[in-house]
Amino acid sequence: MTHHHTVPLAVAVLISLSALQGHAAPAGPFAGMAGSWSGTGSLTMANGAQERLRCRANYRVGGNGSEMQLGLRCASASYNFNLAGDVESDGRTVTGSWSETTRNVRGSVSGRVNGGTIQVVARGDAFSARLSLVTRGNRQSVAILPQGTEISEVSVALAKGQPATTGAAR
Repeated sequence: MTHHHTVPLAVAVLISLSALQGHAAPAGPFAGMAGSWSGTGSLTMANGAQERLRCRANYRVGGNGSEMQLGLRCASASYNFNLAGDVESDGRTVTGSWSETTRNVRGSVSGRVNGGTIQVVARGDAFSARLSLVTRGNRQSVAILPQGTEISEVSVALAKGQPATTGAAR
């Protein structure tokens, strides 16, 4: 008889443990960002000149929303960049790495997350930039403020890609 009781008891303990974990670890801060995004924005040069930008972003999210691989490709009339990153968060801080493939530079990312707002600093050998991503549902704004480059600011408004069924109609 005792043998029969231990199995359901073990199962009950496991279920209650996983339920506790579910409460302790809500979906991570990147959970709502998965997918493809696109939009337009502006790039401001250090000399004040502005150019329109077109951007595409792709976010692959794992670890229940606590890990993200991101790719951000933007192009203007005279400039383009391809930013890739691999970041993770404990719900408060963000850490990871980034690379920019067209210029073959790379570095580290660190910062904070608060609700739908992610604010990080990307650092490389001769480069640093403040990045802020604010996500509200299917809209996201991205601001990049590089230090010590010919670009002083990048500002982009993105919208999450529609499902293929409705995308074809547009």
